[in-house]
Amino acid sequence: MSLRILLVALSLSLSACVTINIYFPAAAAEKAADRIIDEVWQLREAQPAAESPSGSKP
Repeated sequence: MSLRILLVALSLSLSACVTINIYFPAAAAEKAADRIIDEVWQLREAQPAAESPSGSKP
């Protein structure tokens, strides 16, 4: 009886293991990364200009 329960539990646990793999095209991932990097650089370049309205460095 306990062997039967063990086999049922083992078969249920093995059937519950599911792996989902999602593959992204390398070119699309690289484009997205480049776009994010460009946005970060634009924000970084715009930030000092907003802090110093006169445009001169101290």
